[in-house]
Amino acid sequence: MYGGVGNKHLENCEMLSILGERRAATCDGSRRQFLKLGGLALGGLTLPQILQAEEASPVTRGKKLSHKAVIMIYLSGGPSHQDMYDLKMDAPIEIRGSFRPINTNVPGIDICEHMPRLAKMMDKFAIIRSLYGGPDQHASDMCLSGYPIGPKGRQDDHPSLGASVAKIQGAVDPAVPPFVGLTTKTGHAPYSNPGLPGFLGHAYAPFQPDSDGMANMRLNGVTLDQLRNRQSLLSSFDSFRRRVDASSKLQEVGAFTQKAFDVLTSSKLVDAMDLEKEDPALRDRYGRGASSPAFGEDAGPHWMDQFLMARRLVEVGVRCVTLSFGSWDRHGANFERLPEQLGKLDQGVTALVEDLHARGLDQDVSVIAWGEFGRTPRINPGGGRDHWPQASCALLAGGGMRMGQVIGSTNRLGEVPQDRPIHYQDVFATLYRQLGIDVNTATITDPNGRPQYLLDRREPVRELV
Repeated sequence: MYGGVGNKHLENCEMLSILGERRAATCDGSRRQFLKLGGLALGGLTLPQILQAEEASPVTRGKKLSHKAVIMIYLSGGPSHQDMYDLKMDAPIEIRGSFRPINTNVPGIDICEHMPRLAKMMDKFAIIRSLYGGPDQHASDMCLSGYPIGPKGRQDDHPSLGASVAKIQGAVDPAVPPFVGLTTKTGHAPYSNPGLPGFLGHAYAPFQPDSDGMANMRLNGVTLDQLRNRQSLLSSFDSFRRRVDASSKLQEVGAFTQKAFDVLTSSKLVDAMDLEKEDPALRDRYGRGASSPAFGEDAGPHWMDQFLMARRLVEVGVRCVTLSFGSWDRHGANFERLPEQLGKLDQGVTALVEDLHARGLDQDVSVIAWGEFGRTPRINPGGGRDHWPQASCALLAGGGMRMGQVIGSTNRLGEVPQDRPIHYQDVFATLYRQLGIDVNTATITDPNGRPQYLLDRREPVRELV
């Protein structure tokens, strides 16, 4: 049971079909459209989440948010640290590869030549070159929770950051879920973990727009204009409730169903995901991309639209947005594939951070982009780099953190952290802090009634805060 609502109430509640406004006959001969709410769960946005929501706080575009938020970008497959932010030009050719460094607008910081936009905006970013702690696991678990796959399963049954934030801070607006996962599905399931709720249970799972739930929210063909016709929808709800007032199943959930209706009758979430509302010039700045896997491989897409959608979602009240980007498992063709991929990441992430600054959101929205591990210093016979958990990297921006710096270093060959090793959980402690959560005091009760800390390591990266 979560939030005082028994799961049995949801399981016993029948699928509700709510009459919408009359329309011309459709191809199936029906003269009415139906609004479907699967078990009143709204496809991932569950009633317990709604019941624990905070009072709505108005969010005005272009002004300081009423909440803190984080956008988490998972680089699926493990990006090559020494081909992005930690080029080793003094190493032998079989280590350094063919990419060249370029200067950035922060003196003393050089990065890969294939990220020229980032180079011009380095003062708005921070790089960690000495990241460690991720095991040899092809999964997003470490990047979204701070915990790898363990004896208890995915994330070792710990909640992801998004799930923990949803539990501790609740919703900014009852009509908007606090945690949204934009991660696309992959054949290798651990790549497409959008941030699991762990022992918190399904009530704190992310809302996923590409799931059946989004199809239900889009109402099987009902347009956005029709969805915005709230008065018509409310009339339909009232009519429906009068007809089924005697239903004991509806009475079981009582006021909780009304809260579910409140979510549906607000178009905030759907509007936020309608990118056609944006200036085409801004969309071009972000880039468009596609939802298909990068290079046709089983990993994330080159879908820059997701960066823009993430920004729109945090503006309407989402506290945590996760997404995956690209295919970084470059065992072969590393130097042939990375220029295109680095260029797309360079465009998408700099457009996002530039947009956050332009809207005055850089103090409120943290951005993190990283993968599950780094790549081998030595280039293999196939022209690629293999798995290397000993060292990795991270790119951060916004959130009121200190930017324009590089934290840590690796040794001459990029093998291991040398100066200032930073564990994945150290970064999580920093992100939680910027969200207003003190990991030294905040706990979540597990199913056995025991309070659990969010992390094992609870000191933020001092250079960032």
